[in-house]
Amino acid sequence: MKKILLVEDDNSLSFLLADNLEQSGYKVVVAADGEKAWNIFCKHDFDLVVCDVMLPRLDGFSLGEKMKQKNPEIPLIYLSARGEKDDRIKGLKLGADDYMTKPFSIEELELRILIALKRIQNTPNAIETSVEIDNAGLFKLDYLNLTLEGPDGKQRLTPKEASLLKLFFQHPNQVLKREQILIKLWGRDDYFLGRSLDVFISRLRKYLQSDSTLKITNIPTIGFRFDTHSSDFVR
Repeated sequence: MKKILLVEDDNSLSFLLADNLEQSGYKVVVAADGEKAWNIFCKHDFDLVVCDVMLPRLDGFSLGEKMKQKNPEIPLIYLSARGEKDDRIKGLKLGADDYMTKPFSIEELELRILIALKRIQNTPNAIETSVEIDNAGLFKLDYLNLTLEGPDGKQRLTPKEASLLKLFFQHPNQVLKREQILIKLWGRDDYFLGRSLDVFISRLRKYLQSDSTLKITNIPTIGFRFDTHSSDFVR
């Protein structure tokens, strides 16, 4: 059963949406304002978020940005009474999978939820998994258990973080094109996924910063290179 966080301050609409989604087999958790939604999101795991843009206490765009920083992989669908082009573009640039303008049919929302979930499920697993443990410098990546162990202890990784890090570990000192990375990890190459990739790169750099022999170098207009000057690199 897929778990959805529904963030909507219109009580009648949230009740209607939650009831229909639950009848379709989803488990739905409802929040009526942005701050409550953020607190719930931090404490529980969700498969997808449906979020209104105009929310009390914390607006939907700010909430979505925080959610994407915490979990860049979470599918996000915005709902809004405003259909202006700038709002749609802003939502998609923040990493949303979709943007629906009110009024909309529940059938269409369910279809878009299904498409977003399928897109995540059908992401190609193009990362070699024959070796469960990879080492680079002072770090040990346990890909199957989603952990990175280093001088500062053990870091829990998201599946995408682990896949991206393993891709770098498998190709030391080689230039990987942006489109190559996006297709391997997401199954497609587009502008908005490229922004998500940049978020992942920043997070991995923080994870690896305690080892000066390892560096993820940006190659302008091309991609990235995982530089390692350590003789301890093992695949």
